[in-house]
Amino acid sequence: MTGTLISTATYLCPQDGTRAEVTTANWCCPVCAGPWDLDVGARPPVRLDSLPGRVNSLWRYEEALPLAGPAVSLGEGRTPLVPLTGHVSAKLDYLMPTLSFKDRGAVMLAELARRLSPERVVADSSGNAGTAVAAYCARAGLPCTVYVPEGTSPKKTEQIRAHGARLEIVPGGREATALAARAAAGAPGTFYASHVFNPYFLHGTKTYVYELWEDLGGTLPDAIAVPVGNGTLLLGAALATAELLAHGLIARRPALIAVQAEAVSPLAAAFRAGADDLLGTGSAGAPTLAEGIAIPRPPRARQILAAVRESGGTFLTVTEDRIRAAQRDLAARGFFVETTGVACWAAVGDRTDGSVVVPLCGAGLKTGMAL
Repeated sequence: MTGTLISTATYLCPQDGTRAEVTTANWCCPVCAGPWDLDVGARPPVRLDSLPGRVNSLWRYEEALPLAGPAVSLGEGRTPLVPLTGHVSAKLDYLMPTLSFKDRGAVMLAELARRLSPERVVADSSGNAGTAVAAYCARAGLPCTVYVPEGTSPKKTEQIRAHGARLEIVPGGREATALAARAAAGAPGTFYASHVFNPYFLHGTKTYVYELWEDLGGTLPDAIAVPVGNGTLLLGAALATAELLAHGLIARRPALIAVQAEAVSPLAAAFRAGADDLLGTGSAGAPTLAEGIAIPRPPRARQILAAVRESGGTFLTVTEDRIRAAQRDLAARGFFVETTGVACWAAVGDRTDGSVVVPLCGAGLKTGMAL
C-alpha cells in the first residue's frame, strides 16, 4: 500500500465535540448526524523555498495534506492564474482532469477509500463532484455509484457513465438526491464519498489557496471570491488561510466573498439578517442556471457563515441575466465556462477596489451556453 493514513488524524464534530477514528467512523456524527471536521494535530508549515522541484500537482503541499503518497492522482492542481482586469484575476480550475475544481477534493476521497478498501463507493452530486468521484474511483479500481437529480446536464451524466460508475437519477432536486445517497451509504461495506460530510474533501479544496499563495510569491489577494452552494471551496479556502496565517506565512487573511445565485440564496439571506444559521426551514428556491450552487439547505451553513464573517468578507447574489451575460463575456475573452462557474465573474468583474481572484471552476462543455 502506498502511503498510510495519518495516525493522529481523527474526525471531530464541530457541533458537539464527538470524536471518531477515521478508519472506523460512520459518514456523519453519531450524536447530531452533522458533518465531520478533521483534526490532524500540529503540522509543519509549507515553506515557499521548499516547493521548487516537487511534483507539479496539488500533492506538492504535502505538509498541509491529511494523506501522502497518493496512488490515484491524475495530476490534478497547479491550474493557471490569469489576469482579467487590472484588479480581477481568474484561476482556471476548469483545466482539471475532469474539467472542474471538484477534482481537488475527489482525489482525497478516492485515495482515502482506496486505503479503507470498501466494497463500494457512493456519492451524490449535481454533476461535477459526481463526475470527479467517478473518475478517481475508476483510477483506484473501486466500484462507484453516483446519485444525481433529474435535470442534471446530460454532458455531466455522460461523463459519469464514461468512467464506469453506476448512475442513479433521482426524481426531484438536490435535497432528494442527497437523501437517496445517504440511505445507500448506511449499507455495510459502503464508503460515502460525500463532498459535504467528509472533511478530507475540504483539505483537498484548500490547495486552491496554497496555489494562489505560491503563484503570488508568498502573498494572497485582498479578496477571494468563490461560488457557494455547499461551501466546499469556501471552507477549504478558510482552512488554508487560517493555516498560512498561523504559520506566519501571510500577514493577514483575505476577505472571502461568497457568491450565490439570487434564485437560490439561503446563505446570503441569513448573512444579511445577521443570523448564525439558515433562516427557517428553507425552500427549494426558483430554477437557476447555476445548478452547482442551487443548495437550499447546506449542512455546513453555520461554518460557512462564520468563515465569511471572520474573514471580513460578504455575500453577493447574481441574477440569471447577469449569469448569462457573464458567460458570454468570458467566452468573448477566450474562456468557455459553465454557468455555475461564471457566477463570481458576474458578481465582482467590475471591482476596482483592491485585488480579487475568481475561480473559473467548471468547463463550458459541461452545460453549454445558457439560453
